[in-house]
Amino acid sequence: MKTRTLTLLGLAMFMGLLVACGGGGGGGGGDRDDDDDDPPPVSTLDTDLRNVIAAEGLTGDPTTGRNLPSINDPLAQLGKLLFFSKSLSGDMDTACASCHHPALGGGDGLALPVGTGAIAPDIVGPGRSRADGLPNVGRHSQSVFNVGLYDSAMFWDSRVESIGKEAGRNGTGSGIRTPESALHVADPLVVPGSTLVAAQARLPVAVPEEMLGSFMPGAAPEAIRQRLAERIGDYGAGAGELPNNNWLAAFQTAFASAAPAEQLITFDNIALALGEYQRSMIFVDTPWKAYVEGNNNAIGDSAKRGALLFFGDLNPGVGCGQCHGGDFFTDERQTITGFPQTGPGKGDGAAGDQDFGRAQQTGDVADRFMFRTPTLLNLQVTGPYSHTGTYSFEDATAHYFLPDDTFDSRFPGGSVCRVPQFATHPDCATLFPNTVANSDAAFNAVLIQRNTDPALTFPDLEFSPPSDAPLLFDFLQALNDPCTQDRACLAPWIPDPSEAPDGNQLNAVDANGDPL
Repeated sequence: MKTRTLTLLGLAMFMGLLVACGGGGGGGGGDRDDDDDDPPPVSTLDTDLRNVIAAEGLTGDPTTGRNLPSINDPLAQLGKLLFFSKSLSGDMDTACASCHHPALGGGDGLALPVGTGAIAPDIVGPGRSRADGLPNVGRHSQSVFNVGLYDSAMFWDSRVESIGKEAGRNGTGSGIRTPESALHVADPLVVPGSTLVAAQARLPVAVPEEMLGSFMPGAAPEAIRQRLAERIGDYGAGAGELPNNNWLAAFQTAFASAAPAEQLITFDNIALALGEYQRSMIFVDTPWKAYVEGNNNAIGDSAKRGALLFFGDLNPGVGCGQCHGGDFFTDERQTITGFPQTGPGKGDGAAGDQDFGRAQQTGDVADRFMFRTPTLLNLQVTGPYSHTGTYSFEDATAHYFLPDDTFDSRFPGGSVCRVPQFATHPDCATLFPNTVANSDAAFNAVLIQRNTDPALTFPDLEFSPPSDAPLLFDFLQALNDPCTQDRACLAPWIPDPSEAPDGNQLNAVDANGDPL
């Protein structure tokens, strides 16, 4: 049984304020009429906020001290071509970029991904669908923007995990565990010194729903990876599969080597290049960064007050920074937040449409419904939100204060018809019939953990929607790098059709056929 916190009328007022105050731009939270009774003068506001910044140990730049590649580096350039190549999918209908496109915030803009089997493989984002109109992947596509800044783990359930979690190393400081090795045991097939991102790149190609499709059914993951490398390299069992194949020249350029394909085009090298391309997608030049680095005019007064709210200084009952702290705005931990469970799930529960999150990896009941805390950088382009992607920005923000009412507003009677991806499905009202029961289980897990171990979950937050919501919204707007909304700025990360080493490059289009 869920416990009501505020009425639906209260939620509607809250949501309306967010929409009205948010606008559509990413200008970093300009000045607004905040209707505060006695707003502090700017000098006091800056003094207070800079005290918080010092106390939090913020520098503004989460890349400090890291060894990150440039998109112009040869390996990153090769990785870009591989990332957009459908030749890396078993049935040659899906690329990494099918679910993680730079023009869509490093994701796909959908609640849940449509991986293999799309009706029109070159459509990416809204409009991409299978014949049944349903997604075939159970978790939302997380953005690949700034993945080079993670040090602990990748994926919603942290199934690719650094053993030592060394700060600033992106996993290179110790071995990396994957689902192909025991918990807390480094995967022996991951090359020593690999980054988390390169280790992650080994996995989607072997998952039928994501990239494998119907290719090599029942084969071991390493056999699949070897076979795909042979296809790209035009040797062994893959020889001749790509009639137009210029991959060897691309690999020889990237690795500055004249070695033959059998030596150079291995899946280890494919994963390395894919990792370097993704690690080059660093978008952290935000108005907030400029402010922290000393420019008092980089953000407006309402965003400054929102920052004080966020870090719990203006209202100790908010304190979003306890999970989204630091310059990267994430603690990288697994946390129970009670976001709704809808969609096909991950095979958990009696019906198989539940998702136990981290518990899938650990087997520990206490880890059920734990998911990795994502970064808040570039929120404006990385939605929709939550591990099932069924929340808008306003919903996701409201969830932390009104989880039950937010759910009821988004899913009246359990229907998913208000989720844009499913809105036009003829059976949207009856899709995913266990949405309410599965989501109740996640809500209840929050309540249980608040009573047993409150340090591991978000508190029962104290929040005043009419005055606080616009401030918090403006601060979150200040965490967006303008480049992520500028197609020309993103161009270096998207290959031109002329760059294709074979005939299978994903030259993505939207539902209208216009290039992304």
